Amino acid sequence: MTLQIPASMLPADGRFGAGPSKVRTGQVDALVAAGDPARPVLGTSHRQAPVKDLVRRVRTGLTELFALPDGYEVALGNGGSTAFWEVATASLVRHRAQHAVFGEFGGKFAAATARAPFLAAPEVVEAAPGGVAYLTPSDAVDVYATPHNETSTGAMAPVRRPAGDALVLTDATSGAGALPVDLHETDVYYFGPQKAFAADGGLWLALLSPAAVARAAEVEAAGDGRWVPEFLSLTTALDNSRKDQTLNTPAVGTLVMLADQVEWLLEHGGLDWSVRRCERSAEHLYGWAADRDWATPFVADPAERSTVVGTIDLDETIDASAVVGHLRANGVYDVFPYRKLGRNQLRVGMFPAVDPDDVAALTACVDHVVARLA
Repeated sequence: MTLQIPASMLPADGRFGAGPSKVRTGQVDALVAAGDPARPVLGTSHRQAPVKDLVRRVRTGLTELFALPDGYEVALGNGGSTAFWEVATASLVRHRAQHAVFGEFGGKFAAATARAPFLAAPEVVEAAPGGVAYLTPSDAVDVYATPHNETSTGAMAPVRRPAGDALVLTDATSGAGALPVDLHETDVYYFGPQKAFAADGGLWLALLSPAAVARAAEVEAAGDGRWVPEFLSLTTALDNSRKDQTLNTPAVGTLVMLADQVEWLLEHGGLDWSVRRCERSAEHLYGWAADRDWATPFVADPAERSTVVGTIDLDETIDASAVVGHLRANGVYDVFPYRKLGRNQLRVGMFPAVDPDDVAALTACVDHVVARLA
């Protein structure tokens, strides 16, 4: 029997997925407008002014949102963050990388550089799920790589540059646009649009320092026998981005939703506003868990608990999958844990599109379900 949650308790919007995340109604309206035959964007050439203007809006908006330092540039390409790991492996690592691994994102990038036949085996600094691994200075590497936030575990790390001249690459897939960052502390801050930017996947975006741009040009021109396919060439992607286009046909609908979300964030106060909004949601979620004897934040150190993806362990006497199932039947979606962790937990996306009041309503719904299951 499915438990019935009173309608008065339900969140106004029940989407709490860790990615793809909640899409605002305004973004859907922007999509509809982009299909208007009088001024079409959807279904038109990606080499003509309407779509190029869309890319320009994205690049200009991100420049303002992140207060890009002098000389930094916005590049984009198709394939998502998964593709960017291969782009970075091919175009940015000279010889060896060091990876901070404390979840799925960090581990997959480390695996990419380990597979590359033209690179030395990477240094890997690893922490068990629920903790954070921190980069350590090393004279043996020319790239440092770390996630800003791990969607799989709900852990986040500060963006800090280790000592030395190596490039710093920050995987901000689930943190960009929602976590604080000083871009002087990193050379490549890359992400997909399906988390804080509430669009679809399949696109990567990277904020590049002058040092990163120079490194890509150097590595790709080295003539050391390394094969850099055009699709994985960062210099090619940057050349196209400067023309407000991508190398090959992009998902124009994704660009429409991304541009609208970036401009929505700017209209409300930019990155600072977004960070505070997510922090409000996280403070409620973790405070709620602390007040229950059957719920515990998975990440032990409060400073390492993500403010965009919260993971909450439930007591073994409570079947988290049953809680998730009853919530979904009542229109509260996608609070299931990351499958590979295999934990009895809830995972809550708290990206800027998610209203903090809805997070509070979610926890009230969990209380309701748990009380009745008991």
